[in-house]
Amino acid sequence: MSTHIETRYASSPAEAKSWDTAQAREALLIPSLFEADAVRLVYSHYDRFITGGAMPVAGPLTLEAPGALKAEFFLERRELGIINVGAPGTVTVDGEAFELGHKEALYIGKGKRSITFASTSASAPAMFYLNSTPAHMTYPTRRVTRAEAEVVTLGAQETANHRTINKLLVNSVIPTCQLQMGMTELKPGNTWNTMPAHTHDRRMEVYFYFEVPQGQSVCHFWGQPQETRHIWMQNNQAVISPPWSIHSGSGTSNYTFIWGMAGENLDYGDMDHCAITDLR
Repeated sequence: MSTHIETRYASSPAEAKSWDTAQAREALLIPSLFEADAVRLVYSHYDRFITGGAMPVAGPLTLEAPGALKAEFFLERRELGIINVGAPGTVTVDGEAFELGHKEALYIGKGKRSITFASTSASAPAMFYLNSTPAHMTYPTRRVTRAEAEVVTLGAQETANHRTINKLLVNSVIPTCQLQMGMTELKPGNTWNTMPAHTHDRRMEVYFYFEVPQGQSVCHFWGQPQETRHIWMQNNQAVISPPWSIHSGSGTSNYTFIWGMAGENLDYGDMDHCAITDLR
């Protein structure tokens, strides 16, 4: 089977206070998502969120339902969001093919039985980044290009957080049950994302960092606002953010990251902001 899954359990702020560096990384960091000719998945007990990667090289890959899902097929009770962070490829959904270029997205609604991934060229494989959440109803499958995204520019060069937010799979662009996904690109010379920081107790979030230049890193900040922690991250790695935690990062270079959220609502602005001077 080409689909591999591991499980991460939820934890409280009190428990997380006792973690050393290795324990924090084991609980929250997803160090490897892309493996040639494999689908790799991490199942989080925060909102039953699945983070994954599919990298077809020698031939197409099928998204199977791992035994841990107790489902006949992967999307029996789920929805799926995909953003291609590699070369061009194709996602085929119940026989219908959707071509995805670099940084293009695809939403697949609950109930679709057959999902396959293919690269246009084996020498330049596609890299399909996956987010999946439980779904209560079915919405149409739809490709979203960068031109169709809702785009917001925030921050400033003076505070090193000038960035463009591309809202791709969000309720202001397409209907979803609870999944929301987008992509934030930092301008050259800028390093801070999502600053000022915030929490949202009604939703969890996963960050996927990519386009981190070779030899550079991103320091991801997490924890309660009054007791923050950090995890050093490399290119093509993801990190789980509990609902009680901030999620912010600063790199040694500019980079791009994909954010995926799930939880009680679809209100993008449902955030409890933390003043920079109040962080500890």
